[in-house]
Amino acid sequence: MRQFILTTCTILLVCGSIFSQTKNFIDQPYIEVTGSADTLVTPNLIFIKIIISEKQTRDKISIEEQENKMIAAFNAMGINTQLDLTTSDMLSNYKNYLFRKNNILKTKEYSLKVTTAEATSNVFIQLEELGISSTSIDRVEHSDFENLKNACRTKAIENSHKKAISLTKPIAQTVGNAIHITDNESTSSGYQLASRSNQILMVSSFESEKYKTPTIEFEKIKVSASVSVKYILK
Repeated sequence: MRQFILTTCTILLVCGSIFSQTKNFIDQPYIEVTGSADTLVTPNLIFIKIIISEKQTRDKISIEEQENKMIAAFNAMGINTQLDLTTSDMLSNYKNYLFRKNNILKTKEYSLKVTTAEATSNVFIQLEELGISSTSIDRVEHSDFENLKNACRTKAIENSHKKAISLTKPIAQTVGNAIHITDNESTSSGYQLASRSNQILMVSSFESEKYKTPTIEFEKIKVSASVSVKYILK
């Protein structure tokens, strides 16, 4: 019985302590502010989608033959095809489509990773010379995105503190320690082709007598962070 009473008292003390802490947090005068920060970086990971199809001509050109020529050309450009060239369809390397009566057109899809706009242009030129026209830029990224994101979070915290000081200065109060921080995870990744016409040029230029080197420029990726911080008021 005595043990039961001691246990009950202990539970009540713990609950009372938790309640007291919660009450103290609510009762404390505080100011809540939002801080934000962002930066722009040039993408250094460009992923190109390539689709190869069997040529339905008198001398039918197989996917394997086109693939070998493409890989050889990429290797000659200094691209590590073992690391940077992958097949996009993980379930099957090939996709079959009904072309005509009892005739199947076989296609294969690839993803090629390059690191600069210049390399992207050279890849499209090489693909044009090989007669591979079904190509497009799938997406762009930045290899150091997470570190850039954390740097924005740090700057956002600093900006929130400055804002809190500017808000409390007119009322003759000072800002104390932060008692609550919320990361408002919201990233705006504005990555896309700077000019859509460049992508159209790469595909449509196969019909031109003279192929012009495409000039590719990418919009910078916007990395941003926003935080909400509660500071004690003194």
